[in-house]
Amino acid sequence: MAKQSAPQEPAEIAPKPVEVTGGVLFGDVSERPELSPRDRNLITVSVRATLYRTEQLGHHLGKALENGLSVEELSETITYLSFYAGWPNATTAMNQLKKIDDEQAAA
Repeated sequence: MAKQSAPQEPAEIAPKPVEVTGGVLFGDVSERPELSPRDRNLITVSVRATLYRTEQLGHHLGKALENGLSVEELSETITYLSFYAGWPNATTAMNQLKKIDDEQAAA
């Protein structure tokens, strides 16, 4: 399973939040054995899609695929969430998943 890491792009202008995210969230909380990385990715994708936190949703969809979730499982999750999160949120998440799937198929 691929270990999670904080996106590094903001570190140039805001190094401390990136450091804390890497150390606490990805270095401590994400490594707790009570949930697998796969399960944590499913939760993260679900919350980001539901709350329309789309800026990093693609990153987390990619990590979910790396950690063993399939496109079909993610698609079904987003379909299920559409009734709770709203159709526009689910459509946006599904479009991001499709883009990632297309990119991986082309690679």
